[in-house]
Amino acid sequence: MMFSKVGIVGLGLIGGSIAKALKNRLNIKTIVACNRNEDVLATAYAEGIIDEYAVDVTDIFCDCDIVFICTPVSSIFSFAKKLNKYVDKSCIVSDVGSTKGSIHKEMKALEQDITFIGGHPMTGSEKFRYSASKEHLFENAFYMLVPADNVAQNTLASFKTLIEGFGALPIIVSPDEHDYIVASISHVPHIVASALCASVKDLDTDKKHMKALAAGGFKDITRIASSSPEMWENICIDNKAQVVKSLDYLESVIKNVKKSIANSDKNAVYEYFNDAKLYRDSFATATPISFVKNYEINIDVLDKPGSIAIIAVLFSSNNINIKNLSIMNSREHDSGAMSIAFDSEAQRQKSVTLLKKMNYEVHIKN
Repeated sequence: MMFSKVGIVGLGLIGGSIAKALKNRLNIKTIVACNRNEDVLATAYAEGIIDEYAVDVTDIFCDCDIVFICTPVSSIFSFAKKLNKYVDKSCIVSDVGSTKGSIHKEMKALEQDITFIGGHPMTGSEKFRYSASKEHLFENAFYMLVPADNVAQNTLASFKTLIEGFGALPIIVSPDEHDYIVASISHVPHIVASALCASVKDLDTDKKHMKALAAGGFKDITRIASSSPEMWENICIDNKAQVVKSLDYLESVIKNVKKSIANSDKNAVYEYFNDAKLYRDSFATATPISFVKNYEINIDVLDKPGSIAIIAVLFSSNNINIKNLSIMNSREHDSGAMSIAFDSEAQRQKSVTLLKKMNYEVHIKN
C-alpha cells in the first residue's frame, strides 16, 4: 500500500517529529496538519514540513491515507469523531497515546467507518513542543502498535512498514497487554520522579541546600518530572486500574526494604540492591529483547580513548550502518566489551571480516 497524503492532528513533540520523519525520510508528497496554536503551524509550513494547515479538523483531511492523532489521551476520541466526517474506511487513523484500553473501547463506535490502529512510540522528552521535534526521534525506539480487531493483516503490515521507515522497531500487542506493560515501565516511573521532587522540596533546609546540591543522580532520576502535567494527569486517570496495581506492588517493595533497613538486616539490604543491579545491568545489550531480529556482535576492545572512534570510522568508510551500540560495564559474563547491532546479516558478516583483519576478537551473538 502506497501512502501519498498523511494528516496530523496536534503538532507538538511527537506530531512534529512524525511530520519531519514523513517528509524527510519517507518523502510523503502531502502532509496536512491542525493545531490549536497557529504560530506552530506557520513555522512548520515555513520549514516545508507541512503543506497545508488549519486550527481544527477541516476538509484539508479529505483523501488522507493515514491520520495521526497526536493529542492528550482525553481528546483523541473527540478528534476521531471530527475526522469521521472527512476520511473514509480506507484511511488508517492512528494515535500516539500512552494508554490504549479506553480509546479502543470508544473507537468501537466508529469501527464501521474508521480503520483504527493504535500507536505508542516508546520515546519522547521532557520537552513537549514542536520546537523540540526531530525526524530521528523514533530511531531504534520501540513503537507499540495496537490494532482494532477488524483491521486487515495487509493493512497492518503496510502501516508497520511505514513505522519501520521512521527507524522505529514496531511491536504488535493487545490493548490490555499495552496498558499493563506501560503502567510499570512508564507511568509509575513518572509518578515516582514527581514524588521524589515533592519530597525533596518539602524536606529541604531553610537555605535550600538540597536544591543546590541536587545534581548528578538526583537530576537524572527526576528528569522526567519536567514532562507535561496535563499529559500525565490524562494518562494516570485513563490507566488508573493498572497504575494503582503497579503502585501497590511498588509500595510493598519499599515497605520491605524500609523494614530491612530499620532492622539493620545487612543481608536483605544487600540483596535488595544486588538484585536491582543485576537486573539493570542486563539491559546493557544492543537490542534488549527479541521482538525484532538481532544482527549483533560483541567486540573485545581496550578501554582507552579512541577505541570507539576507530571502529566507527572503519564501518563508515565501508558503508556499514551501526543500528545500535552499547558498552558493557562488566566483562565477567560477556565475550567482549562492546556490543553492536546491524541492519542485516550481510552487514554483520562484512563487519566481522573487517574486524578480524584488524585482529579484533569478535563474537557473533545468536
